Amino acid sequence: MDSSTPTVALCGAGMIASAHALAARSMGAHVVAVASRSEQSRTKLAADLGARAVEYSRLPAGADIVVVATPPGQHFEHAAHALERGAAVILEKPLVLNLNEADRLVDLAARHGERLLYAENLAYAPVTHAIIGLVARIAERGSTIDHLQLRTIQPLPTWGDFTTVEWGGGALYDLGIHPLALAVLIGRAARAGEVVSVESVLRGETTDTHAEVILTFASGLKGTVVASWEGAEVPCWDIQVSSATDVVRAELLPSLSLEHNGDAVALPKTTTSVPMIESFGYLGQMRAFVDDLINHRTPFMDAAFGRWMLEIACACYVSASRDGTSTPVPSGCDRTRSPLRLWKAD
Repeated sequence: MDSSTPTVALCGAGMIASAHALAARSMGAHVVAVASRSEQSRTKLAADLGARAVEYSRLPAGADIVVVATPPGQHFEHAAHALERGAAVILEKPLVLNLNEADRLVDLAARHGERLLYAENLAYAPVTHAIIGLVARIAERGSTIDHLQLRTIQPLPTWGDFTTVEWGGGALYDLGIHPLALAVLIGRAARAGEVVSVESVLRGETTDTHAEVILTFASGLKGTVVASWEGAEVPCWDIQVSSATDVVRAELLPSLSLEHNGDAVALPKTTTSVPMIESFGYLGQMRAFVDDLINHRTPFMDAAFGRWMLEIACACYVSASRDGTSTPVPSGCDRTRSPLRLWKAD
């Protein structure tokens, strides 16, 4: 691809697909097609975007980039379909349904020039860039990060099939994958190394609706992640990182803010009509991927990173099946099982 304004097709017609469409249009890209299992959904979104409504099999429908925002159980099939037909792919989180599919997708992405971006949008958010920059500078001064906490607490979504067995996992797999990714990025900036083991407690009936995880990094740093669909009506997403000399605190929801040692840190002003598209990284993600494609670079968030997130998540579900016992990452689990099936047997 040699154009900074590519054409985009949507594989999925839900809320997240719409967010990607807004990001594409904000940078001047044209959405040319929308596919969904629901004819009504694809027809409506396509009409709103001035695009064609098509069946999945018709993708990429001439588009340079296909955004895959379908349920996780369809991610591998839809991503492979687009890659094998010459399109680049933005693949929503969680990467795929199980680690076997993740292994195959990493190989497939490599064979197709690493033209797949794992859509951890928060990795491209201005607030995340600012946090990582602050943590890196603290570490450079020789101050050891000794506290890391990330929380994503909100009510159960009122749309989608998130609580079904077929989804593959619950609050940790679908929502908690965000703070897990940010914890990994912050750990790297803090010079703590990679996550080497986890301890996890989950609760829920059919699937997990609340998760509490302790991540142990190679340096010995222990970070905590809480991901919950049992929260109050107003969501709470926040991050706290500290050392003996510094405290960095960020709030993503309900309002966006960043502090360093109690002082507010200015964040870039948004320029789009829907600020969330910019402040939560969707626009930065789309721009970065287009630039990667033009310059033949592997994306910062690539298939291998998505697989690493799934390795950590699967280890968490294994730990929960063992009453929170410390579990190494990788866990050596059955790579054909979904995270949920690693916690609760058939």
